[in-house]
Amino acid sequence: MAKTVSLVADIGLLIYPGCQLAAIHGLTDLFRIAADWAGEDRRAIRVSHWQANDDHVACIWDSHPGQDHRLTHVIAPPSIIMPEHMRPAPRAASWLLDQHSAGATLCSVCAGAFVLAETGLMNGRRATTHWAFAQQLAARFPKVHLADEHMVVDEGDIMTAGGILAWADLGLTLVERLLGPATMLATARFLLIEPPRNSQRPFAQFLPRFDHGDDAIRQSQHHIHAHAATMQGVADLAAAAGMTGRTFLRRFTAATGITPVEYLQQVRIAKAREALERTMVPVDRIAWDVGYSDPAAFRKIFQKLTGLPPAAYRQQFGIAAR
Repeated sequence: MAKTVSLVADIGLLIYPGCQLAAIHGLTDLFRIAADWAGEDRRAIRVSHWQANDDHVACIWDSHPGQDHRLTHVIAPPSIIMPEHMRPAPRAASWLLDQHSAGATLCSVCAGAFVLAETGLMNGRRATTHWAFAQQLAARFPKVHLADEHMVVDEGDIMTAGGILAWADLGLTLVERLLGPATMLATARFLLIEPPRNSQRPFAQFLPRFDHGDDAIRQSQHHIHAHAATMQGVADLAAAAGMTGRTFLRRFTAATGITPVEYLQQVRIAKAREALERTMVPVDRIAWDVGYSDPAAFRKIFQKLTGLPPAAYRQQFGIAAR
């Protein structure tokens, strides 16, 4: 006689306008494969798909039909629409609030954080999203405490994951909690993916803003990009811009989101990353070429901004040796 399957979780995947269907189906497969690897324990994860329209949210697919739902987790997947073009989804937000009130843990992946943030439940909480969308999330939902350096942020009843493929990291994190670390590792090995990653920083790129409307600050940015390797610091930038040091710092930070010193560091480290990826030039020479006379200081700043030492970064992302 076949053993009865024990459901350890009831996970709802939210299909909202413009969401990434690959994540919906990928998570569905990941949880099914995890249950297969759970083996003789006969434990399974129930997965259902919920379609959100303007006037209602309805279940359109269920891995274990015939039973009433009591969702333990709801996941808002990534969006294939850029955040600035995502429409508000008040009906989906209301449904998410209802599920949270009934005891569900709410989760998001990448730009799904914008959908989840509409509930207001992320206010005052740490959350992550794709590193390229972080500033937009902060601007639209300023009460959210941004932690975009992390791949997965767990706030107990709220979980957020970073990049567009971070649904795998979130899915494996949930598998580990629901079915144990052995099943999580077996699932990752079968899918030929890494166990849940900790940080987005090795993948994040420096994306300078030039469209802020402050011409004087934009000229200072151009100067940094052109002369980063030879600049002795940023003290002369204020005088060149015709401002006091305090005024320049305030306007530069308001325009770019970071201080002049941080901006110079980002420009230098971006050049160093490219050299590590595309050449076999020794690390100490790269440090000198991008503006650091002290290799130890370069290594410290590089690891702070990327999460990896230069040699480890080259090993992971370098293409010259290949």
